[in-house]
Amino acid sequence: MPEFPYSRLRRWPDVEAENLQAHDATDLLLVARALAEAGERGLDGTQIAVIGDEYGAVTLALTDAGLRGIRVHQDLATGRRALARNAADLGLDGFASHELDAALLDGARLVLLQLPKALAELEEIADAVARWAATDVVLVAGGRVKHMVLAQNEVLGRSFSRVQAQRAERKSRLIVASEPRPVSETPPFPVSAQHEGLTLVAHGGAFAGARLDIGTRVLLDALRLASRFLSEERSDETKGVREPGKDVLDLGCGTGALAVSYALAHPAAQVIATDRSAAAVASARATAAANGVADRITVTQDDAASEVATASVDVVLLNPPFHLGTSIHTGAATRLFEAAARVLRPGGELFTVFNSSLGYRAELTRLVGTTEQLHRTPKFTVTRSIRRP
Repeated sequence: MPEFPYSRLRRWPDVEAENLQAHDATDLLLVARALAEAGERGLDGTQIAVIGDEYGAVTLALTDAGLRGIRVHQDLATGRRALARNAADLGLDGFASHELDAALLDGARLVLLQLPKALAELEEIADAVARWAATDVVLVAGGRVKHMVLAQNEVLGRSFSRVQAQRAERKSRLIVASEPRPVSETPPFPVSAQHEGLTLVAHGGAFAGARLDIGTRVLLDALRLASRFLSEERSDETKGVREPGKDVLDLGCGTGALAVSYALAHPAAQVIATDRSAAAVASARATAAANGVADRITVTQDDAASEVATASVDVVLLNPPFHLGTSIHTGAATRLFEAAARVLRPGGELFTVFNSSLGYRAELTRLVGTTEQLHRTPKFTVTRSIRRP
């Protein structure tokens, strides 16, 4: 059998750069282990589930090897689109995408996992495997050694009686978990927490969990201080364009803190909240429901607001990421600035919070329009950009 053409895989629509690849050594180790397990245990593709396959390297390599019917869960919309595109480019099919639920794992005897960054996400995944997969399931989790911690073994040990770390190869390592433990009647996620009248609900894969992260808190404080920009006291540049704040987009909404806070403060507003993470979308929907504003917030999984109409919103709220997976890369923020510029009406406003060291103000001015600083702390800066005509 010819070697799978990993080099043909692309990250698109995710950021692409010379130092960002669509596969790594962990993918190769997972594939090799899966093929060995399938051969030794007589598994077919319908008994295999793949979780966290960033751009489809594991799923497509196994499909190419003849394992049909694999079930796959990718948290990110970018990963789902990259998998579909890579599959089409290679002429491969015979796999099915699922959410992290019983349909993904029912009857699965082998689960392959690219280890997530967050221990909470790993805990939710491990519980789901123990809860819904076959009783003889083997979970093979892999990651880059430099990003692995002993706590990951401890988390897996809560759901599995046997957890064995394998020898590192090519700076990656596999952890094999088996013999699932009995699960509690209620899954450990989502969790919730109260924050000064705001209830946040979070699944394990949602950024910051049920906490109100510092950047979001700073942006919310700045919006309260700058409420004149969202009232009748408009600048000459935006006065008369449209009644302010009617159509609002929380771009990269996470658990929905910004979207829900805005909806609570502005009862006439209709809010769209989008995020590329399935865990974030589920969390934001639950947060909206917990705060009684689900009827005014539409939450969708999307990449960089690709499904939001051009020039259709008055206000964009944005707390952009500056990581792509485990890599620090400003490209993710740039894509969101471009998206904000596209969806804002002329005179519409983009409120952004970012790490002060990143100095995004010039880029926001270039991509969106006139940008001013509203608030600054030792760590974060909040800006307001006016969409040029």
